[in-house]
Amino acid sequence: MYSQITKNIVWHNGFITRKDRNNVYGHKSGVLWFTGLPSSGKSSIAHTFEKLLFEKGIKCYVLDGDNIRHGLNADLDFGEEDRRENIRRVVEVAKLFVDAGLIVLASFVSPYKKDREYIRRQFEGDNFIEIYVKCSVEECARRDPKGYYEKAKKGLIKGYTGVDSPYEEPERPDIVIDTEKTNIDDAVVVIFKYLKYHNWF
Repeated sequence: MYSQITKNIVWHNGFITRKDRNNVYGHKSGVLWFTGLPSSGKSSIAHTFEKLLFEKGIKCYVLDGDNIRHGLNADLDFGEEDRRENIRRVVEVAKLFVDAGLIVLASFVSPYKKDREYIRRQFEGDNFIEIYVKCSVEECARRDPKGYYEKAKKGLIKGYTGVDSPYEEPERPDIVIDTEKTNIDDAVVVIFKYLKYHNWF
């Protein structure tokens, strides 16, 4: 569908390139994709990491699953097809942010293996890191600040990941953060060291 719509549209290249922005900002741009069950700690880690990078003068931004659904993806529900469209749109936004020279911290449950493979393909050969924020369903339900697990168990929410919709564990993530064993501050240090080692800044 999208190829038919866009076949007569040509991309317009501006005068400022991503490389120009990276050189001025003093760091690479790319995507850190946080995946994991709801309430595993994805957003908490992503926002804490954003704060650390920002304080160091590094251009960055969090794309948070819940926040995105308040606006850009407010028309989508949680069925498999809408989840896929949710991811597609976020990937396109992330590409723009990366071109703008930012480090994007994308925090999305992204429960399906095929969707995460799609995400990785879109950034193939680019700066992309998949971070699996690991946590058991039982612990996620216990710490759930919004009460969604309980509502899902009562049938008030349908298609909730970890209750009546599956989460397919990543097989080869770049980083695994087990939030039942690692606190937020330590998780942030692990990620920062990983980026530093791989010369992002």
